[in-house]
Amino acid sequence: MIAIIDYGVGNLRSVQKAFEINGYETLITNDIEIINKSSGVILPGVGAFGQAMNELVKTGLDRAVHENIKSGKPFLGICLGMQLLFSLSEEFGMTKGLDIISGKVKKFTGKLKIPHMGWNKIEFNQDCPILKDVPPGSYMYFVHSYYVVPDNPSYIGATTEYGVKFTSLIWHDNVFACQFHPEKSQDIGLNIIKNFGSICLS
Repeated sequence: MIAIIDYGVGNLRSVQKAFEINGYETLITNDIEIINKSSGVILPGVGAFGQAMNELVKTGLDRAVHENIKSGKPFLGICLGMQLLFSLSEEFGMTKGLDIISGKVKKFTGKLKIPHMGWNKIEFNQDCPILKDVPPGSYMYFVHSYYVVPDNPSYIGATTEYGVKFTSLIWHDNVFACQFHPEKSQDIGLNIIKNFGSICLS
């Protein structure tokens, strides 16, 4: 069973449905015991960084994320769930994140339309397992006003252009994270979900 962490932020059912289409059993839960027994963990989310962190800390789910990643279990962060893995966010002043990946979350600047919303392509930086059978230059669905900047560039799995070249996918050991929404990215996105599910069961 793959656990989808419920901390009151985002449409979790769409993520669950995408895994069900691929034949994977998932459970939307905030029960730490269930999360600890799962074969993989997903941290989705949309909305404000600070509010999300407050909910994770209040419920103890922040510690559960740390412990499950430390155990070597496959972990997938989606959209805000990716940003929360970082040390700090510029949203509404500097806000501390989970600090699993060293780096910052920055806001798009200049004359760009914010949020960055719609289809945009990803270019690969490395041969990431969840990108198996995904063609380079594939278009994915994005909705975000902030982007991540990892201190270690070797963690960058894919990049996307929107005024600046930003990190759209992270991979380090058992941690995968994407700024785009694979569950909303049609067949290519479902393939990414299938690949993550396969890693959870291997």
